[in-house]
Amino acid sequence: MKKVFLKDIAEELNVSKTAVSLVLNNKGDENKISQETQQRIIEFARKHNYVPNQLARGLSRGKSETIGLIIPNISDTFYSKIAGYVELKAKDLGYTVLFSSSNEDPKKEGELIRSMLNRQVEGLIIASTQQNLKEIESLKQDKFPFVLIDRHYPESDTNYVVVDNFNGLKTVTEHLLELGRRKIGFVSLKPGLEAIKQRLLGYQSALEDYKIDYNKELVKELSPKNYEEEIKSAISELIKFPNSVDSIVFSTHYLTSVGLRELKKKNVKVPQEVAIVSFDELTAFDLVDPPITSVIQPVKDIANIAVDILINEIEGKENGFENKRILDSKLAIRKSCGTF
Repeated sequence: MKKVFLKDIAEELNVSKTAVSLVLNNKGDENKISQETQQRIIEFARKHNYVPNQLARGLSRGKSETIGLIIPNISDTFYSKIAGYVELKAKDLGYTVLFSSSNEDPKKEGELIRSMLNRQVEGLIIASTQQNLKEIESLKQDKFPFVLIDRHYPESDTNYVVVDNFNGLKTVTEHLLELGRRKIGFVSLKPGLEAIKQRLLGYQSALEDYKIDYNKELVKELSPKNYEEEIKSAISELIKFPNSVDSIVFSTHYLTSVGLRELKKKNVKVPQEVAIVSFDELTAFDLVDPPITSVIQPVKDIANIAVDILINEIEGKENGFENKRILDSKLAIRKSCGTF
């Protein structure tokens, strides 16, 4: 069925677009539009399944009822899940969501923020590259509602919802230590993001608690843009005989995925020869052989709390809701650690 617009109703019934708009927004009586005309408009709209333009309606009231979500990569399962939950929560609260991906490019992120503002969004949820402090401070100065998720700027007082990366990584490293593993490799990204820095600190803290010296040779920091190539040599160095590690902690789910592939190519037995643990997970991690022990992040909570914080700000509600949240993760113990 062809979509019907306000102008179509107006032309068909020989009335003004203004009259149609007023009637469909329940303002016919106060604007002295006759009951007959109101009835004709309402019946025609129902018969032709007229769907109002929410953005236009919102703007007429000074509101767009739209929020923006900027994430690094929509193809990353972690962020795609967040996007899905944000959309559902926002819909429950009467808002629609515009999605964009920065591709970890700070310049593009800045452009997206400005583009979202030009499109009249009422607030923003941003998983930032952490290289756009100027844009973030500008939003603060303008008192524009926004919430940072997954990553935030420690030096800037903003709303945020993040996971306790330090303790999450510490817990998974401690699990290996409790099993008797003592030569634990750590494969991560070069520490540009605060989350990655905190995960390294969690790894170091677990070793320190068990009186194990930190060995920089067992830490492999890879380029975010070239990790699939660099991980080949990283794995080779970690499993080199006779100084092979007995376990490896991967700081992200995608590093775990490519790392596991490399280990299998080299016929390394998991967990008999090398145990594996992952910070964050893919759906397949509980299906592969062996299933991968993982830190599970509270993705739904991150999304729901971020939307709640943002809508509270947009609507000016003061209900004591905490606008800075650090959420706990949980450890899913599977067979990739084995016993030792």
